[in-house]
Amino acid sequence: MDEIAPILLSSIVCDRVIFDRLSGMPSIINIIQNINAPKYPVRHDQLIFFCEMTNGHGVTRLKIRLVDIDNQDKVIFEQGQPVDFKDVRQIVTVAINLMGVVFQHTGEYRFQLFANDTLLGERSVVCRQVTMPHPPPQHPPTPPDSGPDQNES
Repeated sequence: MDEIAPILLSSIVCDRVIFDRLSGMPSIINIIQNINAPKYPVRHDQLIFFCEMTNGHGVTRLKIRLVDIDNQDKVIFEQGQPVDFKDVRQIVTVAINLMGVVFQHTGEYRFQLFANDTLLGERSVVCRQVTMPHPPPQHPPTPPDSGPDQNES
């Protein structure tokens, strides 16, 4: 019998996810669609791959993979974890922490989510090289205008 894959409801790449202690509801901080850097390779200290799924059946093996689309889908990062769907109507939220990911060059990268080796969906991030603005030149302060000498009478 074929395994039934969960349905991917959403997937987001962001800097941080905060889960409320009382409700358990997530707050997604700083959604990432582009990574702008003055030169490559560039290291991103922390990324979070956040997703929500439903229609899962029992324990499901999840795998997140980050691939370099411009380099024959070279795998940059891969991590797996089991998720237990206790009810098919349940919405399961997963936040996977990726530390120290290095993007070697500009171009498109994709986060791919698999459940039991079935691709559920992808989320793209585009790396762009940008020129950083130069700060305005610093001029020494101009001395106040002294005008005519006030002490002459």
